[in-house]
Amino acid sequence: MSTRVLVAGASGYIGRHVVHELLRRDYRVVAVLRPDARWELEHPNLDTVSVQLTDPGEWFTGIEPCSAVISCLASRTGGPEDARRVEYDANSELLKAAMHWQVHRFVLLSAICVQRPRLAFQREKLRFEGALRASGVPWTIIRATAFFKSLSGQVERVRAGKPFLVFGDGTLTACKPVGEEDLAQYIVEHLVNPASEGSILPVGGPGPAITPREQAELLGRLTGKTVRVRSLPPSLFLVFAALLKPFGHFSSRLNERAEFFRIAHFYATESMLVWSRESNGYRADLTPETGSMRLEDCYRSLLAGATSAELGQHKLF
Repeated sequence: MSTRVLVAGASGYIGRHVVHELLRRDYRVVAVLRPDARWELEHPNLDTVSVQLTDPGEWFTGIEPCSAVISCLASRTGGPEDARRVEYDANSELLKAAMHWQVHRFVLLSAICVQRPRLAFQREKLRFEGALRASGVPWTIIRATAFFKSLSGQVERVRAGKPFLVFGDGTLTACKPVGEEDLAQYIVEHLVNPASEGSILPVGGPGPAITPREQAELLGRLTGKTVRVRSLPPSLFLVFAALLKPFGHFSSRLNERAEFFRIAHFYATESMLVWSRESNGYRADLTPETGSMRLEDCYRSLLAGATSAELGQHKLF
């Protein structure tokens, strides 16, 4: 009998790829879906369960025990309330199930941005990381860098002749983006790797780190056109956040909006690379790599006509 793995966040961007990779390797999979999630995938080794993990309860008692859990849960908005409910509360429900089943591994997909936390969702991610590490359940935490999807939003702008938007001079930040299929393979590989038990694993994609300005230059080379670059000051986000902050005490919606601007400022000014305390800076050379797909491959596919949604889909067998 093949190993039975529960995947939370299965309908999400990375979760779908993880489900596919598990099925490709002949695992039995239980995909945990939100009650409102769209799901069309069918496979003999796949079961689905609709659960609102943000609501406490022993939902797992009605599920055939699993021997491993993979969490790809992530807050949609990053706002304080959503971050607490998803990053901590929902993951804590998964941890209850893992402890009840006495799983051989709990793999948590976290994010590399938690290294220098100053946002609600980062603090909640770290709070659950701490709970997982203290639980007694065998664990592996994977802190991934930027996904291709997050760096592909301006391809259509460029194709339409609009300028590529950067913050500052376009070199304030850099990342080693990782392909979703490569990341899914990495996650599944560490499900049974004894060397990674009890490890926090930062990971990016192959090749040198790339800045936003270099992304614009890459699109220029691929399209054969000069790509105009327009600079925006990242400090604008902090101004908007400061203007909304006094009203956040009276309106949760405005508080969420202020946090959105703080998140935007973070990503406009902080690199998605390993932070080195010794050198007091982000280090591409210290950021491990996985996979073979590069951002250039993603851009080529998009420019050839594939949509972002199509690149994120799988057809099984």
